[in-house]
Amino acid sequence: MIYFDHNATTPIDERVVECMLPYLNTFYGNPSSLYRAGRVTRSAIDTAREQVAALVDASTEQIVFTSGGTEANSLALQTAGVNASAVISSIEHPSILEPATRNTALKVFSLLVDQDGLIATESVEALLCEPHSIDFVSVMLANNEHGAIQNIAQLSALNKNRQFVIHTDAIQAAGKIPISFRQLDVDLMSLSSHKIYGPKGCGALVANKRVNISPQLVGGGQENGWRAGTENVAAIVGFGKAAELAKLELEQRSSHCLALRNTLEKALHTIPGLVIFAENAQRLPNTVQFGIKGLDGEMLLMQLDQKNIAVSSGSACASGGGKASSVLTAMGVNRPLAKSAIRISLGKSNTEQEIAEFIQTLKNFSHL
Repeated sequence: MIYFDHNATTPIDERVVECMLPYLNTFYGNPSSLYRAGRVTRSAIDTAREQVAALVDASTEQIVFTSGGTEANSLALQTAGVNASAVISSIEHPSILEPATRNTALKVFSLLVDQDGLIATESVEALLCEPHSIDFVSVMLANNEHGAIQNIAQLSALNKNRQFVIHTDAIQAAGKIPISFRQLDVDLMSLSSHKIYGPKGCGALVANKRVNISPQLVGGGQENGWRAGTENVAAIVGFGKAAELAKLELEQRSSHCLALRNTLEKALHTIPGLVIFAENAQRLPNTVQFGIKGLDGEMLLMQLDQKNIAVSSGSACASGGGKASSVLTAMGVNRPLAKSAIRISLGKSNTEQEIAEFIQTLKNFSHL
């Protein structure tokens, strides 16, 4: 299979599996237990916490392990509190948008984006001048569909007096571009293991000390009281190892994917009627989202699948239903073109030969 959907999930690295195995069959002690078997697993979690913190230039006490990126985003949103006002970009992942809009105690203001999927700091400044206080702002670091990277540090600079909490969903950016929690100067950051060749079912929320986290799960005291429940030790160990490898191999992986992306885009430009979304924005090195006028994206996806090529029409968490991408709609892309969207997200094992095969197959199906 040609796998071009690494933004949905990545295959777990064999080196990660090797580190996890002992915590599935040998070191099974509860990390909260005081005897030796418990101390061994507690030490493994501590090591993983250091590894994840190092990937995003944070301190170990700022890492809260969760069941994944969705829980991390939801936990971040909890900090907004009751009867609060939140500013959320219109291109956020459903795991931020849906709980925000469903929370009747939260007043949500949408932050618009331009045709390249980028927010304007002027839009944030305008909202701050409104006769209401803003308590929470959430803008993703890199979009999961078209890959555009936001200037989060510039957004944080507007919050000199720390009048609101700033959260960034860095799930797609981690392991693909350098990230510094300190330099971005945000309060909260979401991460996910399975986007960086780690296991599914594990993520983290990075939180600075000034934020008062209101736990969703209580009753055990784990994770400094921020998330109750016996830790998934093997998954956390795997996340830690994946984070360590992502930091060590960041430049190599990024350069490899960027070279492939450049080759892919050069070939895509030869196809009449094809539009690359957010092409003028700084994007993740592995991500290309495009549309072809007159084609149906989901139909093309299924045709490619029959040829053993796995691609996406957008976010894996919001696929199906035949609807146009809400991200592209927010960017002003017309509905027929948005419905034709296909996303290619490359990984460290993809090759130029796979790019060539994909392009030829695409031209055959689209008769271009």
